[in-house]
Amino acid sequence: MADFSAIATQFVSHYYTTFDADRTQLAALYREGSMLTFQSSQSLGAASIAEKLANLPFQKVKHQIGALDAQPTPTGGIVILVTGHLLVDEEQNPLAYSQFFHLAQDAAQSWFVQNDIFLLA
Repeated sequence: MADFSAIATQFVSHYYTTFDADRTQLAALYREGSMLTFQSSQSLGAASIAEKLANLPFQKVKHQIGALDAQPTPTGGIVILVTGHLLVDEEQNPLAYSQFFHLAQDAAQSWFVQNDIFLLA
């Protein structure tokens, strides 16, 4: 497998940069079989996930990554655990969060998010 650590780092950077700028653009990173669990609320499929992310109860967000760990999976995917802090809207106190991604490759060998779990700490 290509350098899974570099792929994970590039993916996370792209994901949070996109999320912070315009989270409606994240739909392209998911597929119809993808699942998001956001604070115990589950969404299945790219359209449902995009709707969930677009309708989160804040306008502005800034993610600050504290740590990122990644491992390859036996099926050729990558699992990633990110911990950090985020600032929403005009809040001055950052919120701690953890997010888990399972990346897989589609038939065109493009990486996508198969599973995504987000929790505020």
